[in-house]
Amino acid sequence: MKRARARLTGLFGAAALVAVVVAAAGIFPFRQIIAQERAVDLAQVKLEALQTENDRLERQIVALQTDDEVERIAREQFGLVRPGETGFVVVAPPGETTTTVPTEPVIDRSDRQPWWRDLWDFLTGRDLLSDG
Repeated sequence: MKRARARLTGLFGAAALVAVVVAAAGIFPFRQIIAQERAVDLAQVKLEALQTENDRLERQIVALQTDDEVERIAREQFGLVRPGETGFVVVAPPGETTTTVPTEPVIDRSDRQPWWRDLWDFLTGRDLLSDG
């Protein structure tokens, strides 16, 4: 009876070892496939964004061919005025400061995610990709 139990324990141990090896062999290619799919999706999103930006710039090129657009930019960005017009600048009173809005939001990425999230990212291959 003890021999049968020892043999059964050995079989279960070997089966567990084989299961771990098979799972590990399956996880790493699975991670690569998921990471590559995410890379393709990210590239498609970037392509769409670049195409949208390209369309916007093409419209801007067409608009810059008109005198009205050139005049608008000259007035807004350079403060130019036509002869006979009076230009003025608004200045803050002494002692007051003007508030400026930052052009780019600052994202604090110093906080770490929980360990289980790192493990999930490892298993799904998300750790192989950078979002940028």
